[in-house]
This record gives sequence, structure tokens and C-alpha cells, in this order.
Amino acid sequence: MTNSRLWRSCFGWLALSVLLLAAAFYFDTDVHSWVKQHQTRSGKIFMRSVSRWGDWPLHVVLGFAGVAIAYFLHNRKWTVIFAGMVIACGAAGLLNPVIKSAAGRSRPSVEINAGWNGPTFTPKYHAFPSGHTIASTAFFAALVCARPCIGLFFLPIPILIAVSRVYLNAHHLSDVVAGAILGVWCAFFVWRAVAKRTDYEGLPDWS
Repeated sequence: MTNSRLWRSCFGWLALSVLLLAAAFYFDTDVHSWVKQHQTRSGKIFMRSVSRWGDWPLHVVLGFAGVAIAYFLHNRKWTVIFAGMVIACGAAGLLNPVIKSAAGRSRPSVEINAGWNGPTFTPKYHAFPSGHTIASTAFFAALVCARPCIGLFFLPIPILIAVSRVYLNAHHLSDVVAGAILGVWCAFFVWRAVAKRTDYEGLPDWS
């Protein structure tokens, strides 16, 4: 991809990101109201399990397991892919708390001082963006960058994790949408750097 084409693609994706985030903010209240009316005990139990297993530690463990297996099998391309997924997840994990602390957005369950409160280290004001969503999206979006057909097959996982966070009133719709957008951008730039540094395109599938 030439530099001019890359910049055009980036501007296009940036415009789409802004539109998606604006729409998410617009529907925040409606989605929150719908969730409150349709929550069930069994639904909460299921979504808590999704959130528990969908956090970044399991992604990292699976990523390192993939690196180890691919390395043992001498599959250099998949070793790079799994490493890129772990790095993308880690980069998203480092970015997320910085934004959370700076934004200070209250979680949907907060009634006092609800809204944006600026820099804070209090967890109940760390709604924006969703940490679960940004980490999972970055992890699997890196796979999409490397192997689109395989990566797209796994995208329902971060989507379900994002839904669980909204369903449990841990995040607003815009929080998870922002997390997904940031996760995609992290994965894109991390994968470009990893692929370039490792000469990914020049690697054989097996060696």
C-alpha cells in the first residue's frame, strides 16, 4: 500500500470512527433504558461469565500459548501473528487507563456526579472507554489484519464481550464503541509495525 493510499484509508476510517462514536453517544440513553427493562437474572449470570473470561488476562494467556505452539511447530508466520496479537492487546491495555483516568466518566450505575468529571483515579468514574472491549478488539483485530478470513470468524467474541459490559451496566454504549474503535486502531498500527519489522510477507508459512 502506497503512502498516499494509506493516508486516504486512514482518513476514511477516521471519519467512520467519528460517525460511529457520535451515533453511539446519541443512543446512550435509549440503550441504557432498554437494558434496564430487559435484564434478567439468568442473563446477568451469563454476561458476568462473559465479562470474567473476556478480560485481557485470558487473551494474553491464549496469545502466548499460540506463540509457543507456533514456535514449537516452526511456523514462523503464525508465531509473528500471535505475537502481534499479544502486543496489540498490551498496547491497548496501556492506552486504556490513561484515557479512563483523564476522562473521568461515571459508569451507568452512578447517580451522584454522573457525567464527565475530569482526571480521577476512582473506578466508578472509569467508564470511558471500555477496557474489556478495547483489549479484546485489539487482540482479534490484529488477527484480522494478518488473516482477514480467520480473524473475521472470531469477531463475535469481542462483540459479545462489549454487549456484556453494557448489559451489566458497567458501561454506556459509547464506552464500548469507543473501546472497539481504539482497539481497531491499536491493532492496525501495531500490526503494521510488527509485520514490517519481521518481514512478515517474506516469511514462509512453514520452515
